[in-house]
Amino acid sequence: MPLITEVLAEHILVTSRRQPSCDDRNMALKCVLDLVGAAIAGRDMPGPTAVRATARALMGAGSRSIWATGQTASLAGAVFANAAAASALDLDDGHRLARGHPGAAVIPTVLTLLPETSAGANDLISAISVGYDVGVRIASAQMPKMIATRQTGRWASVAAAAAAARLLRCREDQVAHALAIAAVLAPNQQTNGSSGYSQLTGNDVKEGIAWSATLGLAAVQLAIGGHSGPTDVFDHPDYYNRQTIVADLGERSHLVGTYFKPYACCRYIHAALDAFLMLVDRSEIDASDIKCVEVETFGWALKLGNKRRPTTLVDMQYSLPYCIAIAAIEGRDALAPLGEDLLGREDLSTFSEKVLLSINDEIDALFPGETLARVMISTSSRRLCSEILGPLGDPKHPMSFEAIEEKFLRVTCRVLTPERQRQIVGGVLDMPDDHCSGLLMALR
Repeated sequence: MPLITEVLAEHILVTSRRQPSCDDRNMALKCVLDLVGAAIAGRDMPGPTAVRATARALMGAGSRSIWATGQTASLAGAVFANAAAASALDLDDGHRLARGHPGAAVIPTVLTLLPETSAGANDLISAISVGYDVGVRIASAQMPKMIATRQTGRWASVAAAAAAARLLRCREDQVAHALAIAAVLAPNQQTNGSSGYSQLTGNDVKEGIAWSATLGLAAVQLAIGGHSGPTDVFDHPDYYNRQTIVADLGERSHLVGTYFKPYACCRYIHAALDAFLMLVDRSEIDASDIKCVEVETFGWALKLGNKRRPTTLVDMQYSLPYCIAIAAIEGRDALAPLGEDLLGREDLSTFSEKVLLSINDEIDALFPGETLARVMISTSSRRLCSEILGPLGDPKHPMSFEAIEEKFLRVTCRVLTPERQRQIVGGVLDMPDDHCSGLLMALR
């Protein structure tokens, strides 16, 4: 029986001989615009700002663009900086099977690496598709007893390596070793996040996506140079479920299962926000009339930081009660992107104390395949109850390209001129025809 890295390597090579499907092409365009918007909106956060300085100091100068900053760095430095910005605000896409965020690793790798190659439009779309697909397969195959953390950095290096190997048209043996090296070097992430042991989750390390993307690219370059890795890394059933990785391989990319996020906070919060906002809009409730908000959801949502007095933007991104308070008092638009002006607000903290969280067994049983919630709002005169809802942007409740474009315009309006916004949207739409040259120019 061939090793899983060998099976995946053959699969990646096969994609170079196929035309991407229409579904993959359309989803890739949405993913690129959405991810670029998230990165531009997040570029001036403290974490990405520190990463840019560190990337130039440690990884050297170069001509690769750090998006929408006017700055450049080496190839590795630019991937590091662009991935850090893309994942800073929790606006980046995700996948339910992976319980994480493939786009923030895959798309910075592909777009930053592209000028180094002679790749055409089909190669570009195919690299994005195979990066998402391989990453989601590895993530969903992790056995929780031996790989306890659910953080994206644990597997995003493999996704980035798969995408880079496809774009560079590596040999099959090089691809297998690149995937193995990427899996070994990936940050273990056992400390941080909702599945880590640290209680101080409001920090810029977050899910380790930026480091993981950089490691994935490095793994490919190492493999091309003859560096080897343990190619049996995925062939141990206590750690990975083989069938989950290889099932329907080549028939349908997991790219098409991507979800998008209309709010700049953890995906576990989105269903509750949608349900709350639906009740408010339908019944025209004023925040001052609300006495209590009850949120029934799944157990992992209660493992978030959920601080009622967050002190950082990252704290805010992982607080369901505080995000509900923002929605109630400031409205939907204040949730994307979240701003530092929302920190230290006594009115928001006071309202967040009215938000009560509990586990609904029916909802919990459907996790992680679905991230659902039900919300009840009590006022002095009535009690309103939503249905059990899934979040907007999931494949069952998709966002159109037009909706992604509206989100892009909204989250980047403070940092881009309308002309630059139009150039980037046009560059994405022209990707299949101009091999991304217009988009890359607009991002410089």
